[in-house]
Amino acid sequence: MRILFRNIKSLVGIGHPMAALRGEQLADLNILSPAWLLTEGERIHSFGREGTSSDLPNADQIIDCTGRFMLPSFCDSHTHLVFATSREEEFVDKISGRTYAEIAAKGGGILSSAIKLAAMPEKQLFRESMVKLDKIAASGTGAIEIKSGYGLTVEAELKMLRVIKQLKAASRLPIKASFLGAHAIPPAYKQNREGYIRLLIEDMLPIIQAEGLADFIDVFCEQGFFTPAETIRICEAGKQIGLKPKIHANQLAVSGGVQAGIEVGALSVDHLESMDMEAIHALAESGTIGTLLPTAAYFLRMAPPPARQLIEAGAAIALASDFNPGSSPAYRMEGVVSMACIQLKMLPEEAIQAATINGAFAMGLEVETGSIHPGKWANLLLTNQVPSIAYLPYAFSETSIHQVYLKGRLLKTA
Repeated sequence: MRILFRNIKSLVGIGHPMAALRGEQLADLNILSPAWLLTEGERIHSFGREGTSSDLPNADQIIDCTGRFMLPSFCDSHTHLVFATSREEEFVDKISGRTYAEIAAKGGGILSSAIKLAAMPEKQLFRESMVKLDKIAASGTGAIEIKSGYGLTVEAELKMLRVIKQLKAASRLPIKASFLGAHAIPPAYKQNREGYIRLLIEDMLPIIQAEGLADFIDVFCEQGFFTPAETIRICEAGKQIGLKPKIHANQLAVSGGVQAGIEVGALSVDHLESMDMEAIHALAESGTIGTLLPTAAYFLRMAPPPARQLIEAGAAIALASDFNPGSSPAYRMEGVVSMACIQLKMLPEEAIQAATINGAFAMGLEVETGSIHPGKWANLLLTNQVPSIAYLPYAFSETSIHQVYLKGRLLKTA
């Protein structure tokens, strides 16, 4: 099936960067106006400037895109999509003034999600996760990473990872899986941290390797959770079975998580709400991507990550949703882009590229998606008839997406 999109107002994000964009590169959004684009099956076949030639390629279907922008789909490189239930009772606790750490200390937070997930049958967990995944794809996300971490036992962590593997098989949406067994210390191991770390390394990792359950290994390197030394140890064990590290770093405090991630060659260090100049410069001088999660900072009423300082220092940054039931119950990447502009002071061009091509780099999917280029998956967004690209984050209370295409197939028409 060949689909020709004609009279596109602007084709946004064209090209095939060889490395994650950093510094001033983020604002250089490559645009072709006006344009046409041809898809063939699951892939982008070709594109060009509209009106330069009367000889357009043959197609089975022609779509008139007058007044509409076309962009690559969003690449959401940090989510906790597989969870059992929502946690709105903690939302009320937050309104009442309790901190994230205080809620966790009284058995809420990650531990609460772990208890609920352990009680849910695997088949039900898969069904409910599939419903969420379909909504996410229809909202414009064209690739996603999903973490475990709400299990915290061998059985429950493996259940989560097996559900993610089933989602990979059942969905057209490209999915990457992260093993986040080091999300918190379970109550049973409160007095035996070493025992839990050995459980992760000696019991869980061999099964994950045997069943091919994960692409990445992740650790919550934070005060009250895992130290930099523990983070490095767990990540090095994951690397031994082929898992690339991705780190939760510097969310609640300057934890040393950024430097630990850089030391183990992490693909990304994520959160970064709490950064000092040492961490900013270390990240800028590394090949590690800093993934910012503005919706989490907003929901927890924390200071947002210092996007402008990171960009000006020359760091490569991505944007992701952190979709989870406790600190970011939101999956729409349109909203993430808007919040990045409003609260993180990112330019619309910077936010779009951080949420597309740099998000793809943060999942190791840059060859397949994240930008408009022949041969990449036809994961595409067609906007409403809007006046400019800046209108997308400006109009934060509405969707500007008219149609969503996933691997060449229409998912949504507004």
